Amino acid sequence: MKLSFHGADRNVTGSCHLLEAAGKRILIDCGLFQGGREIDEENAADFGFDPSSIDVLLLTHAHLDHCGRIPLLVKRGFHGEIIATDATRELARVVMLDAAHLHMEEAERHTRHAHRHGTTPTEPLYTVLDALNAMGLFARTAVYGTPLTLDPLISATFYDAGHILGSASIRIELRDTTQDTPQSIIFSGDLGNAGRPLLRNPQVPPKADTVVMETTYGDRLHKPIAPSVEELYQAISATLARGGNVIIPTFALERAQEILYYLHEGVKKGIFAQNLPIFLDSPMAISATEIFRHHPDDFNAAVATQFQRQEDPFNLPGLHFTRETADSISLNKFVGGAIIMAGSGMCTGGRVRHHLRHNLWRHDSSVIFVGFAAQGTLARTLIDGAKTVELFGETIPVRAKLYTINGFSAHADRDELLAWHQAIKPARTILVHGEDNTMQQFSTLLHDTDVLLPQQNDSMEL
Repeated sequence: MKLSFHGADRNVTGSCHLLEAAGKRILIDCGLFQGGREIDEENAADFGFDPSSIDVLLLTHAHLDHCGRIPLLVKRGFHGEIIATDATRELARVVMLDAAHLHMEEAERHTRHAHRHGTTPTEPLYTVLDALNAMGLFARTAVYGTPLTLDPLISATFYDAGHILGSASIRIELRDTTQDTPQSIIFSGDLGNAGRPLLRNPQVPPKADTVVMETTYGDRLHKPIAPSVEELYQAISATLARGGNVIIPTFALERAQEILYYLHEGVKKGIFAQNLPIFLDSPMAISATEIFRHHPDDFNAAVATQFQRQEDPFNLPGLHFTRETADSISLNKFVGGAIIMAGSGMCTGGRVRHHLRHNLWRHDSSVIFVGFAAQGTLARTLIDGAKTVELFGETIPVRAKLYTINGFSAHADRDELLAWHQAIKPARTILVHGEDNTMQQFSTLLHDTDVLLPQQNDSMEL
């Protein structure tokens, strides 16, 4: 087996790994790089392999940094099959179509600018048609714990990663006629944080020779969920008491639904008024919430029981879905007393930037960050204490109260990653999907295993 690395190597976005075995070329994930403007060039660059040579793509989950370059892969010649769980397939459709729309809108803006200034127009990274063509390649559906045959000598088994709906770790086994025991490799995907309200805890796959594992939070522990929820409630209550708005930059998949769940619980317990105006201002999050409702069997037992009792944990009396742009703009009239959840979670695009423009300068408003913020993103800039930020050509002073509540993370923390790794006991461990310093620290905690930290486009024989 040969393994090469084409994304999320010494960084946390753009996951993409290529496994070559028994004459098959198997891609695991094909994600978008996210961060500053320079990332645009990285996304448009060569993959580091010929897309038309890939036989099969195994998708661990539907986050943009794991599936966001699949339409580009198809545009450049990929015509193999894509395999994912049913929920991942549905969510990936929403994510890729949304990304395609954004790429086309951005290219249109650049083209208008180019016409005015006599510069070269910009082509979109990919189009809606490319995203639809990619959806046509989702051939087989993976079921947790059931092996799939990729080749007479190769099988792949998906295990519940507990990260977002439908997420998986993938164990690939190669039977070699010259060896008594098969070779095995596990791709962790993104591992979930145990004990969260909606999903089951991550499964630990059977032991394997090699593990390729994420290290997003490999250098820290998460705050327990109960005090994090209490901090969320207190932050919202304090803001509403001041007469301000609460802006929550929200990841559309999992985080939006989790926050809706806790707001539902807060209303049910009388912490918030029944008619508290709550706006989910993200077409993708709205679509994702509907998909979540289609898959009650993928939730943990408690939430599945709620659905069986016809109690929708994502519904609230004061909840409004704002799909249309005009409805989103109309939220500017709320000078206080509303909760506005909008994408994107790292504030790199989407409607949340408009809400920040209208609320960051206000002493009575708050911005609550409930997720990871990569280096180079607006969210990280704010969290790191910027006094002003640039939004839509304006310099906006940061006067709103900022909260960072880390207990809602959808990623396993250091101790959870270690426990997962120790249960598998691999001879070789390859660390990916983490900032360089975090990976270095985590690597010192791993014992009785060879540890590797590849750079992008590195390759190795297994």
